[in-house]
Amino acid sequence: MGIWITVLATAFGCYALKLAGLVTPARVIDNAAARRFTELVPVALLTALVAVQTLGNGRALEIDGPRLAGLAAAAVALLLRAPFLVVLFVAAGVAAGLRLAGCG
Repeated sequence: MGIWITVLATAFGCYALKLAGLVTPARVIDNAAARRFTELVPVALLTALVAVQTLGNGRALEIDGPRLAGLAAAAVALLLRAPFLVVLFVAAGVAAGLRLAGCG
């Protein structure tokens, strides 16, 4: 039963957030500080997610060679303006290849 309460609470929270975006007055949305905030928050959250997934293992910090090499390969692919799916496959391929070779 506890899982359903969590699912319903999350669904309600998502709906409330969507509704808040729809009823926000235009003067708030047109504010330069609000616009700057909404442009930077997704970048910060995605960067934090990448850092946690790359360097985290449960509650510990783990320096994992194949993960870091995959991240570096993804960065190079992004610099070369590769499509997003290609970036994902390059990163996964490098990490998997290094693990297969016994480097991790």
